[in-house]
Amino acid sequence: MIGLEYILSLYNMQHIELAVKLGIKKQNINLWIKRKQSIPKKYLPVLSELFGVEEDYFTKELTEVERLEIQKEKLKQDLTPVIQKQDQQFILGDVNDIVEVPIYDKEEMNKIERTIEKAKLVARFKQAIEIDDELPNLDTFKLVIELLEKSQHEIIFHKTIEALAHYLEVLPDWVSTGPEQDEFENELFEVLDDNNF
Repeated sequence: MIGLEYILSLYNMQHIELAVKLGIKKQNINLWIKRKQSIPKKYLPVLSELFGVEEDYFTKELTEVERLEIQKEKLKQDLTPVIQKQDQQFILGDVNDIVEVPIYDKEEMNKIERTIEKAKLVARFKQAIEIDDELPNLDTFKLVIELLEKSQHEIIFHKTIEALAHYLEVLPDWVSTGPEQDEFENELFEVLDDNNF
């Protein structure tokens, strides 16, 4: 489904209604959605302003994360939430860093933010597992899933994952949860070093 079609359905807007807002014929909207014509560039800023969505979303197939981002923007328009505070959260990606994450006064906004983060994690996990059809470490992925299912709330599991992230330089050294974590990591690193890892 092309982005424009998804956005119109999300906003419960008929093709004729959008056509009137843009000052064009309804058939143009139909042609855009069926991809028989491209959306002219002059209408993209107008659509972006109208729906509060990035211009490139209108012309492409949307990922799950992009659909959720559009839902979030619609919720912002509908609820006009207020940011109550900012929480610090570590993000992984091109630049591993701590960022400020807004906490809203409307639980619907906080819930969609969590849903977006989960969808991003699922997409990254799927991408990681699909890197190679003959993945030699498939057993590692199986173990990770098993541990997540059975032990994700165990403190030792969290500490071990954080320690491994430091050891493998996924987390920078300056990201730490305190002296207790540092002590645990030092002991774990000794065991790894003793076993030539």
